[in-house]
Amino acid sequence: MTVQDLARAALAMRPAQGTFIVGITGSVASGKSTLARALASELGAELAATDGFLLPNAVLEARGLTARKGFPESYDLAELARTLTAARAGPATFPAYSHVTYDVDPTAARVIDRPGVLLVEGLALGLDRPPAPGLVDCLIYLDAEEAQLEAWFVARFMAFWEAAEHDPTSFYARFRGLDRAGAEALAHAVWNGINLPNLRGHIAPVRAHADLIAIKGPDHAIVDIVQGLATPRP
Repeated sequence: MTVQDLARAALAMRPAQGTFIVGITGSVASGKSTLARALASELGAELAATDGFLLPNAVLEARGLTARKGFPESYDLAELARTLTAARAGPATFPAYSHVTYDVDPTAARVIDRPGVLLVEGLALGLDRPPAPGLVDCLIYLDAEEAQLEAWFVARFMAFWEAAEHDPTSFYARFRGLDRAGAEALAHAVWNGINLPNLRGHIAPVRAHADLIAIKGPDHAIVDIVQGLATPRP
């Protein structure tokens, strides 16, 4: 299976007119952003992410939600819904997020105006399940084994940790006092304490509401694409 196969399956759901909004969701570290860039190229789509709709770190801290980042309550889901709806009718501002600073980046917001195809990726899609009717025209769930997801998360964490050696502005610079084994242990602890409970409690259930499910193997390749069980959208 290829990204081209996924693009063809998604295009079968394109409405006769207006902006075609495709959503990609799935676990932390499942490769949503990488797949989204490849699929956006195939579809000629504008690309946006739901990470920008996370509440800023200062707000999360004030609300006692720092350890709940990525959970439904850490997003402004109402604003995400309003922005997706607005993008169908005119200019809409999509906020952005930096995985290096681990916070919303106000300087990177983008205005998107009635694109032919808009591809939106991130954890927030479907967290208000069932997804609001008409919010997206095609919801893709990116699936993989839990053990593989953990391995990918740890690898990503360690890449940021390594890069932070020469970047004191990085969120991960605070962990540079750890040796490699300590940093890897921390990554596993974050996965098991935060990301795995979020996956099982809030993200994986979205699979039942997806239109398409792209199943990935250990090398990140798509090994199968299956039709989801989502109720047909109007």
